[in-house]
Amino acid sequence: MANDAYEDAIAGLTKLLSEKSDLEGIAAAKIKQITADLEAAGSRDIDPAERMKTGFIQFRTEKYEKNPDLYGALAKGQSPKKKYSGAGAAIEYAVLHLKEAVNVSLGNLLTYPFVRESVVKNTLALKGAHYDFVNGKFELWDLDFNILPSLSV
Repeated sequence: MANDAYEDAIAGLTKLLSEKSDLEGIAAAKIKQITADLEAAGSRDIDPAERMKTGFIQFRTEKYEKNPDLYGALAKGQSPKKKYSGAGAAIEYAVLHLKEAVNVSLGNLLTYPFVRESVVKNTLALKGAHYDFVNGKFELWDLDFNILPSLSV
């Protein structure tokens, strides 16, 4: 994704500078300009849910769909088989009931006062998500906790 492009740009710039050391001043100015552009782009409000969705779509089209054998093998290897006991059974149960486990985790986050306050003030939204590698799908959901502000007595 964007990180790959960044790494490629740095590698290309490093190679160019090693070949043509007289470009160092120009490169430093360009790096400063690019850094400023990236910082300006990073300061824009980005909807986290939309970013996750876009990232998953890019993963699905650029990785998942281009390598079905790899992801098919991973999906097969991660399918629960109901043969474990103890900790293995607990893990298998969590996989089978993943959405509920995510919802419980989101509820547990609300036990932290700073999380609860942020949710009440609408400065933080808790969302559940699940990557389904077996079917190549991504699910994202909201939970309505109906939280009221804490009361001081």
